[in-house]
Amino acid sequence: MVLYPSAQASPAAFPTNLFGYQQTLQSDTAIFGQWVQALERHILIDVPEGDCSSAKLDRCHLRNWLTFLESLKHLPRDKQLEAVNRYANNKPYVLDIDNYGIEDYWAVPKEFLYNNGDCEDYAITKMFSLLWLGFDQDSLRIVVLQDTNLRIPHAVLAVADHDDILILDNQTSEVISHRKIVHYAPVYSINESHWWIHLSN
Repeated sequence: MVLYPSAQASPAAFPTNLFGYQQTLQSDTAIFGQWVQALERHILIDVPEGDCSSAKLDRCHLRNWLTFLESLKHLPRDKQLEAVNRYANNKPYVLDIDNYGIEDYWAVPKEFLYNNGDCEDYAITKMFSLLWLGFDQDSLRIVVLQDTNLRIPHAVLAVADHDDILILDNQTSEVISHRKIVHYAPVYSINESHWWIHLSN
């Protein structure tokens, strides 16, 4: 099991105006079956591999990920965010239907690092990366939203940073304040314990 080091001190409460939308706390994350299954798989399969000697298949994706995270521990928070965003974004984008034969599948880091993935898979790996680095879970949310430019659903990782919210997005290597993004309309956000509905003012 991938164990997380002790969390850093909790930041200020997550700002309530993500992308300019209000939020309403909900209690039952069990309605999100894909997310619940991903949390369960994370505990079961995100464990370092034993044999890394195969010349045909790199069996060390997860070990390489953990080594990468270990190398970030000494860096300041903003540099950790940038590095985690770049690391995940280096993986190719692959649709769930091509990877798993179904329209929607929320992959955990081991699955994503081996198979690549789509937008929520990037966000999930970034979330677990930051948890491993000691970020408080209450400062992290996967956000499912509508990209109003492309008119498609999308997912990103949102990180509370004092009175700001920073966005880690597979569409850009830059970590950006939510205030600078005008074409995202959040539908809901979720972490390990809660979820929120987002509504326009």
